Amino acid sequence: MLSYTRCTLCPRGCGVDRTAGQVGFCRMPGQVRAARAAAHYWEEPLISGSFGSGAVFFSGCTLRCVYCQNAELSHGGFGETLDSRRLRVIFERLVDEGVQNINLVTPTHFLPDILPALRPRLPVPVVYNCGGYESVETLRALEGYVDVYLPDFKYSDAALAARLSGAADYPAACAAAIAEMYRQAGPYRVEDGQLVRGLLVRHLVLPGYVDNSLGVVDWFADHFAPGEALFSLMAQYTPMERARTLPPLDRVVLEDEYAAVRSWMDLRGVCDGFVQDFTAAVRDFIPAFDLTGL
Repeated sequence: MLSYTRCTLCPRGCGVDRTAGQVGFCRMPGQVRAARAAAHYWEEPLISGSFGSGAVFFSGCTLRCVYCQNAELSHGGFGETLDSRRLRVIFERLVDEGVQNINLVTPTHFLPDILPALRPRLPVPVVYNCGGYESVETLRALEGYVDVYLPDFKYSDAALAARLSGAADYPAACAAAIAEMYRQAGPYRVEDGQLVRGLLVRHLVLPGYVDNSLGVVDWFADHFAPGEALFSLMAQYTPMERARTLPPLDRVVLEDEYAAVRSWMDLRGVCDGFVQDFTAAVRDFIPAFDLTGL
């Protein structure tokens, strides 16, 4: 049973009692906090579709990425407190507005409240959109609730993961988590241009760290055959927060850096998924976290 008491929802296993006001690494209380709930059009085409993904952005995070694009809520904790009943109303409203799916963005540390809001099953797919730093034990509790897993695989380099996100165990934890996600979701399934079930792994290429990206591609190629899972190679890195003072993170990804990773994808036979062009490396894709839809 997932619980806020002696919290072990993420791999950090802080063990604090969030119901008693204690906070762990995520710095979040024992009740859902969210910053936005609205149709979102900046996901991969199979996720956003024609009518948008019903994205609910949750506050806090189990990582501390120095380049975070959503730092206002992930680091700063901005958001509004909700209960499970109110969250269910939000999900149903988004469905009524015609979204393609319900997209849970960074939900792990609030799952004790989110899971009750997913019962009974919604009439659209549920997308679990996370940073990839997940506990296998927690993921097992999601079986039957999640249709599409949308994790990041940020790092193949443990030292880089420690330096940039405060999680030296990230590569091992992420690999185990994605294996569990695939066990639950199975080979991806697309209906009417929409991903209705399966696994889509994202990787954001970071400036100056091409070798890290090549390692992620290698891992994916070693574990998934064509037709099993999707891979999304992202070029949209934009210097934010502390990264603006931390070379080489203070610049966008160079075209030859991205091209090198894309070429390696081709060589390793990673052909199911998505790539981006460099018009994505702007701040326009970051929504306004202004409590819209809450």
